[in-house]
Amino acid sequence: MITLHILITGGTLDKDYDEISGALTFPQTHLPQILSQARTTRPIELTELMHKDSLEMTNADREHILNTCIHSPHRHILITHGTDTMVETAQYIMNNQLKLKEKTIVLTGAMRPFALGQSDALFNLGTAFGFLNPDKNAKFPSPEGIFIAMNGQIFSGDEVKKNRKKGIFESL
Repeated sequence: MITLHILITGGTLDKDYDEISGALTFPQTHLPQILSQARTTRPIELTELMHKDSLEMTNADREHILNTCIHSPHRHILITHGTDTMVETAQYIMNNQLKLKEKTIVLTGAMRPFALGQSDALFNLGTAFGFLNPDKNAKFPSPEGIFIAMNGQIFSGDEVKKNRKKGIFESL
């Protein structure tokens, strides 16, 4: 079975509540716990790139994400990312898509931290997993390109926006 490469960048999905300061922080990634809970049997390589709120993400951070995608030996890449600037990162990667030969990259995240419960993190990750079909001979293999998985939908990275009033992602 083909390995899925998951790049961890932070975002709300990985935040936790610090009882002392009252702040949302990044003590560690929740991805191992999430993957265990999901009982996935797919081979996965986890790479922690950073633990940042996406509002603090810079183009240097996006370049680091892009270079990791370019140099990944895996064809299927899932990036956990904060929702506030997820579209900007997807577009940054798309602007360099020629360097990403035959890769399928999906960005996903959560509107509410996994650690706080009642999060959309599991559903969004499940949507991304389902889209990243590793079998080229499958009836519905995943296409090459850059995508966003949010709200039970797959969007092209250049045809989506976050509707901040509704708290959802939607097509342009």
